[in-house]
Amino acid sequence: MYNNSKVAKAIRLAMMFGAGAAAAISAPTFAAEEGADEVEKIQVTGSRIKRADMETSSPMSVTSAEDIKVSGFTRVEDMLNTLPQIEASSTAFEANGATGRGGLDLRGLGSHRTLVLVNGRRMQPGGGSSGSADVNSIPGALVKRVEVMTGGGASVYGSDAIAGVVNFVMDTDFEGIRIDVIAGGYQHNNDNKYIQGLMDKRDFEYETGQSDIEGKNYGLEITMGGDFADGKGHATSYATWKRNDEMKFGTRDYTSCALNATGTGCGGSGNAVVPNFYLSPVGADGHFDWDNYEYLTLTPDSNFTPSVGNVYNYNPVNFFMRPDERFSLGSFVNYEINDHVQPYMEFMYMRDQTKGQIAESGTFFNEEYNIDYDSPLISDAQRQYMTDAFGIMPGEEFSTYIGKRNVEGGARASIIQHDSFRIVLGSEGEINDNWTYDTSIQVGSTTVGTQYINDFFAPRITTALSANGESCADTTDCVPYEVFAYQGITPDAASTLTGVAAQAQYSDQFIFSAYVTGEIDVTSPFADTPIAVVIGTEYRKEDYERVVDEVYDKGLLLGQGGPTHALSGGYSVRELYGEASIPLVEDAEFAESLIMEVGYRYSDYSTTGDEPTYKIAFDWTPMDDWKVRASYNRAARAPNIGEMFANQGLGLWTGTDPCATATPEFSQEQCANTGVTAAQYGNVVKSPAGQYNGLYGGNPDLSPEIADTLTLGLVGQITDEIDFSIDYWTIDIEEVIGTIDEDVTLEQCANSGDAAYCDNITRNNAGSLWTGQQGFITATNINLASRAWEGIDVTAGYNTDLFGNSFSATFMGTQMLTKEYEPLPGDPDAIYDCAGSISAKCFPQPSWRHVVNVNYDLDDWGFNAKWRYNSSVSNDDWKLDDSGVPKAGNDLLVREDLGSESYIDLSVRYTVNENLVTRLGVNNVLDREPPMTGNTMDPGAFYDQLGRYIHMSVSLNF
Repeated sequence: MYNNSKVAKAIRLAMMFGAGAAAAISAPTFAAEEGADEVEKIQVTGSRIKRADMETSSPMSVTSAEDIKVSGFTRVEDMLNTLPQIEASSTAFEANGATGRGGLDLRGLGSHRTLVLVNGRRMQPGGGSSGSADVNSIPGALVKRVEVMTGGGASVYGSDAIAGVVNFVMDTDFEGIRIDVIAGGYQHNNDNKYIQGLMDKRDFEYETGQSDIEGKNYGLEITMGGDFADGKGHATSYATWKRNDEMKFGTRDYTSCALNATGTGCGGSGNAVVPNFYLSPVGADGHFDWDNYEYLTLTPDSNFTPSVGNVYNYNPVNFFMRPDERFSLGSFVNYEINDHVQPYMEFMYMRDQTKGQIAESGTFFNEEYNIDYDSPLISDAQRQYMTDAFGIMPGEEFSTYIGKRNVEGGARASIIQHDSFRIVLGSEGEINDNWTYDTSIQVGSTTVGTQYINDFFAPRITTALSANGESCADTTDCVPYEVFAYQGITPDAASTLTGVAAQAQYSDQFIFSAYVTGEIDVTSPFADTPIAVVIGTEYRKEDYERVVDEVYDKGLLLGQGGPTHALSGGYSVRELYGEASIPLVEDAEFAESLIMEVGYRYSDYSTTGDEPTYKIAFDWTPMDDWKVRASYNRAARAPNIGEMFANQGLGLWTGTDPCATATPEFSQEQCANTGVTAAQYGNVVKSPAGQYNGLYGGNPDLSPEIADTLTLGLVGQITDEIDFSIDYWTIDIEEVIGTIDEDVTLEQCANSGDAAYCDNITRNNAGSLWTGQQGFITATNINLASRAWEGIDVTAGYNTDLFGNSFSATFMGTQMLTKEYEPLPGDPDAIYDCAGSISAKCFPQPSWRHVVNVNYDLDDWGFNAKWRYNSSVSNDDWKLDDSGVPKAGNDLLVREDLGSESYIDLSVRYTVNENLVTRLGVNNVLDREPPMTGNTMDPGAFYDQLGRYIHMSVSLNF
């Protein structure tokens, strides 16, 4: 059916598809090149059609098992996040708002737009309402290769493949027993003179000099495989244990203080160790009088004085890297009854426990308290101050917002446990000589339990202050909150004021899939190879439920930023799909081969109705060793459960209010558009921590996102040793599901007065967006206008013999040309492009990223060097406007662009004997630090966070 020379050409060309692609060629395929009469048909990412070669019209990069081992990481996502096509999503470096999951974000379009597969089948949801996969459950030791395909994939695999597909191919043919022992940790020289100088001005403590190895991580992976039943069956099983220790921000000098918005000083939170107070008489409406107030702090003699610069440095306590412990086990089994019935099973289970710690709780100016002037908590000197300042007299009340950090009670923390499993039961086999089938049932489930501990419990604070009608004296076990006394709060008293919130999340997935693939007896007049097709159906059901206690539901913890409500929802989808691979021309003068691929999927969602997706692609080989490929994909992403069904509630966003301070950035007219009165202008208080209230939640009337993706590429082999590929791609998304950035809402409302923006701004009676919970910006889910991503991927490989030994070098790079956001349709002034930029809207987006890998094998030794590079990033927020004035009043640090960054990784492998292999490596050898930015800018996750990473491993094979 296929002659060996044609297959050999296909294999040789397939190996050019990208760095590491040679690892993607299966053993049966190589056997075919060596002269076997029968060629096994295989399936590649991006198609369900089984082929006798590895050709595909979609750009695809491959990461081999050895690449993963060389990196030394115990977490799969850490390795993949170094690839230029992937931006970091959920990682172990999240503490505030930690989910415990590990996510993959292809092209920076979000993990919910990246479809993750295991052996070509969808992974189960990772436990969040978005349905995104948690790659923590992937057993790194069993990964044969990781295929990253860009350019859609929705017509083949269904929803969520807008950015592309990441497919983990497992080594289900493993033979023997292998034990891998892994250890690593981070080390850094704390010598950042700039940040140390800022901390010296504040008398802050910080680490100096060379650190010990910190954030240690350990891993034990056992893999077993072999045949049974006289070779009719094969089973591969694994068990893993992984653990890493915590690291705090205080372990690094460059994160030991909370930078102010401009990056020119150590800022912090007005929710301080020594409390700050907004103090006023009770107004005519019974509330705080924002027309007659003072901002005060305590003096050592427990009197009041105007507060100037009394802020808390909350950074050192926060976890830089969460502690984590993970167990996983699983098995992949197949059995051949006969050529027609070959059942298989996949089973994966994981339990993960982690803890996200952040700075201590506090009162956060979150509640308004009306307290008796005669309260025993108030000193005579304080009463006299209130009388002199406001005329408050005995028998009356005063009103206050309090900013007191609970340093006496210790840090807040989320304790998170994930339990997940995935079971696939199916059968495949031949129908006849030309047709095969595959049918399966897949069940996946994830349970996440979270306890949030050591946060101030709002009702207890109210009672302990005997405020707002509450009485501490009449409440059992109530200890008065001595916040008006300098250092008057003891640890025992603080422990009575905290509470615990608990929630559980349940994600369930069921998939039935069946398809047939084969050849039809139809050929093009100019080709000998028949048309190959696949026809299939799939039913998928997703359910999610979040159960919360009353503490979460009512937002009774002051450090939560608002309530977390219960959520329950689900959807189902019925799908029919088909693909065809049509050889148009073969062995012609102008075309060794010209193949057209088409695909169509009809999806009927229980929530949003029907939505078709489709693709057309061309694969042209004009001559030996050269290929031109092009594809167009229409992709769709149905709104996930959280986007549709989440209850609306308050949360926090980080940024600035341009109408705050005595000298607002916006004019009075602009601020009036945002809801600031003439009397409030110049008197609106800014948040010392740069955090403001937002109203967030779902929308059941959402429509699916629609995306058009286009790729055009060239693959070539220049010599027997050198090959390359270059691909241009675009992703244009309409009806984007998301929220309008809060700072965009403020800016556009101020400049235009457009109700589409201004109606989403609610200020409290002081014009504030952060004191209390009455001021906020609404940012609930809507179908926005569009996003347009555009870029170029380049890969190259070089393989040769050097001094009689194997030498190879691979290159993988991505040029991001456009990363354009359009918040609302019809408003071109609101469009912004994040490619190569950093701003309040964009975390650093290097326009060019690349990875160069060099390997040299010398007898029993193997040497690897890797160069990871990020291009410089332009700081758009300080560039000059048309009049030559900086756009913002930033100074020094964040007025500068971020320079380019290079990381060098080195490792060595020694094969002691056929049973024992050892590895030692250092990543980020030069100990480069991440860039420092102010608190309104995210330094991003393209940069190594903790300094150099030292790792070693031992592999035992039996």
